[in-house]
Amino acid sequence: MSGSRNDLREDGTTTVAGVGPVVLVTGGGAGIGEAICRLLAERGWRVAVTDVVGAAAARVAASIGGICATLDVTDTASISRAATEVEDRLGPIDAWVANAGISSMAPFTEISEAEWDRNYEVNAKGVFLTGQEAARRFIARGRGGVIVNTASMAGKRGAAPFLAHYVASKFAVVGLTQAMASELAPAGIRVNCVCPGYVATGMQERELAWEAELRGTTVETVRELYIADTPLRRLETPEDVARVVAFLLGPDAAFITGEALAVNGGSFMD
Repeated sequence: MSGSRNDLREDGTTTVAGVGPVVLVTGGGAGIGEAICRLLAERGWRVAVTDVVGAAAARVAASIGGICATLDVTDTASISRAATEVEDRLGPIDAWVANAGISSMAPFTEISEAEWDRNYEVNAKGVFLTGQEAARRFIARGRGGVIVNTASMAGKRGAAPFLAHYVASKFAVVGLTQAMASELAPAGIRVNCVCPGYVATGMQERELAWEAELRGTTVETVRELYIADTPLRRLETPEDVARVVAFLLGPDAAFITGEALAVNGGSFMD
């Protein structure tokens, strides 16, 4: 896939023309989402970097030659507005990566209702709402599409200390992915999810600090626990996940749908 051309519109914004397929990535301003955006841009995709933090999306987009939009996955108006902006500038969306997610940590008996609701709102409801937006656009266009959701190893393995609310939200993503894949297949829409393990991101740094405090130990000790729990004996990188997302979006995965693909270095095998 070759390059693109940027044209200035009358309102002063830029439209990007090119031959590569169009992908919208949520939570693209950092971590796994940023790695996905960078890799897909390298492989010829025209990338729309979206994030609830508009400045983060703009930073990544500027560095890869993509476009950006502010998108709150918990707000249907924000989702629709961002998707319309992307299609106005790039053309019809061919693929959607629902990557935005959050976490927090607490012992099960101390998880607040607010923490439970917030994890579900972003991690599960966010995938539901953005999946609806993507599917409706794909169906209206009539030529199918691809959706990849970011779940977690915690969406397959409940034994994740201090993360019961997060675990529940990620199990929901795995189940929702299967339901979406089954129902949307007749429209030519494939839906899969990835289940990363211990990924070295800013989110993991926060989790290391939280878990170290909860365990009464050091961050480095907890990090070593993560590595010891990984048969390949290293922390996962965002790029490890991005490469699998690229595979699921591409033609080599044309007959794969409804899968929750483990990308965790062997930490959980099913």
